[in-house]
Formats: sequence, C-alpha cells, structure tokens
Amino acid sequence: MGHWLQRNIIEPGKLPLLLALTAFVLTFLITRVVTRMIRAGRGPFGNVSAGGTHIHHVVPGVVLTVLGGFGAVASSRFGFGASAFAVVFGIGAGLVLDEFALILHLADVYWTEAGRQSVEVVVLTAALVGLVLGGFTPFGVNGMSQEELQDRAGVILTAAVNFFFALLVLSKGKARMAIFSVIVPLVGLIGFVRLARPGSPWAKRLYRRRPRARARAILRAYRHDRRWAGPRRRFQDLIGGRPDPATPVAAARR
Repeated sequence: MGHWLQRNIIEPGKLPLLLALTAFVLTFLITRVVTRMIRAGRGPFGNVSAGGTHIHHVVPGVVLTVLGGFGAVASSRFGFGASAFAVVFGIGAGLVLDEFALILHLADVYWTEAGRQSVEVVVLTAALVGLVLGGFTPFGVNGMSQEELQDRAGVILTAAVNFFFALLVLSKGKARMAIFSVIVPLVGLIGFVRLARPGSPWAKRLYRRRPRARARAILRAYRHDRRWAGPRRRFQDLIGGRPDPATPVAAARR
C-alpha cells in the first residue's frame, strides 16, 4: 500500500488532489449527518442565525472554496502548503455542493424533492475526481509518451473528437454519460450508439419520422427508469435523507 501511494499519488504530485477529494467527501457526509440530526431535533446542533437571518452552510463554503482555491493556485503541487489549501478547498466545495440545489433554484429546497439534485451533483463530482485521481485524464491522452505528447496536432484532434462525442451524447439526453465521456472516451462511444432518450433534441429531430425508433426509445427509457428509479431513490435517501412531501419550488422561494 505504501509503495502504491508513493508511486501513484505522491511522486506524480496527486497528494493534494487525494486530500481535497477526501475532505470533500467527508465534509459532505458529516454535513448530512448534522443536518439530519437538526431536522430530527437530536443532538447539540442547531441552525445558525445572525440578526434573524438563517446562515446556510453554503456561505462559509464559498469563503473556504475561494481561500483554498487561490491558495492552491499560488502553491506548487508539492509541500505542506499545497496539501493544506487542498483540504480547505475540499471542505469548502463539500459545503457548497451540499446546497447546490439551493443555488440552482434560489430557494431553500434542501429537504424537498428538488434538493436531491445536490446529492446527485456531489456523487458525480466525487466520481469524476476519483477517475482523475486513478489515472484517467481529460481528453484521453493518458499513457502517451513524450514524443506523442509533443505532437500537438494529435492531442488537439483527440480532444476535439472526444468533445464532439460528448456533445452528441448530451444531445441524446444523457447528461451523466456526456460528462463521464470527457474523462473516459469509451463511455461516449457507448452513449452514442444507444438510442436517445425521448424528449431529447436528438429524438425530436431524428425520430420524428421514424415511429419505430421513437417507440423503441420510449420503451427503453421506461424500462431503464423503472429498473433504476427505486434503487437510485433509496441510495439518495440513504446519503441525503428522505425529502419532505412534495413542495413546489415556487412556494419554497417565499
């Protein structure tokens, strides 16, 4: 384990990234535990207010993210400073993305159905950073020799092709696969050859005069959602807590 850590994390300068990811995940989990205890009225914790205004934890999160981000930019990839600022950044990012839905809707939707978007964004972010930490670099140029890296035309072409596939997958209504395809090009290829989701720009334009393809897309989407909707909701409830009964976002803004 020590040899693997030294060779794959410390020597390539990935220790700050590992520390940031660890701090990010732990901060999110601890924050969710604390907020669920506050929601249940247990423990010594409570909401923070100043002058009658509820201070959401996204506020200190923004401060820590800015501090850690600028500190990391000013530091090298090696040394105590880089590691310390990486931890600060990870904590700040965890606090901010835990309330991503609040920022998106400009409303306190933390315990509503819309608040599940925060959990999805956090899981997606952790997965992407984990892929980068494991050796997958954007544009699929990892593992290339120095001579190949010097061939700028080849690198640019590879990046352009991967980005093109990501856009195609996104047009098929598969946002998660599009994001992952930037890191792992094979994901983009799989998303491209599969049917588009109903209602996506691809389906609206290309399935309009292809009723069989449109019907197959609707059936596949129905089966996929029926198969994964339950497990996904249980996973989100386990991590983020079960939301309150349906509350319109517009009502939460008031």
